[in-house]
Amino acid sequence: MLERYIGLSNEAPYDLMKFLQLSKDFQLRSKLLTVQNSYNLLCRNFDSGLAECCHHERISLLAYSPMAMGILSGKYNSSDDCGPPEARMNLFNGRYSEGESQYKLQSPKVKLAVKEYTQIAAKYGISPATLAIAFVLRHPLVALAVFGATKSWQLCEVLQAARIHLPEEIRVEINDVHARYPNPCP
Repeated sequence: MLERYIGLSNEAPYDLMKFLQLSKDFQLRSKLLTVQNSYNLLCRNFDSGLAECCHHERISLLAYSPMAMGILSGKYNSSDDCGPPEARMNLFNGRYSEGESQYKLQSPKVKLAVKEYTQIAAKYGISPATLAIAFVLRHPLVALAVFGATKSWQLCEVLQAARIHLPEEIRVEINDVHARYPNPCP
């Protein structure tokens, strides 16, 4: 017999639980295994309810946009806020309307949070991208991080993030920044 599995995307806690109830009511044999939602240092909404549902229902998170469309790499921290011409948000300007509306580069809270996360990365001798990906991968419910790399060195940073362990002192500093700028990109 062919096994089938289900994944949902961009769900809230109520939506997930409603799906599970309906699948039980309709005796759906396929198992819900994953939910794919945005999760990164600037958007930790998953932790506000959906994580608890996933934990109890044994559902993993496929975390997309772990670098917040590249913002967490620090490349947009220049004086003009637009980053290098080859940056994703410049190359594909207007094609990611949902992401562009969520990740507002001009927001003072976004700028301050990214600046502080970049400083944490520098303090510990890792790149901001590595810090961002490592943060996502350390979450116990994350099965994988869905990322985009346009250059081979970017892929190297992602692979480095999979190898490092974020010590408690880094996690404390990250959570301090999050407490000051909670979810500036919901």
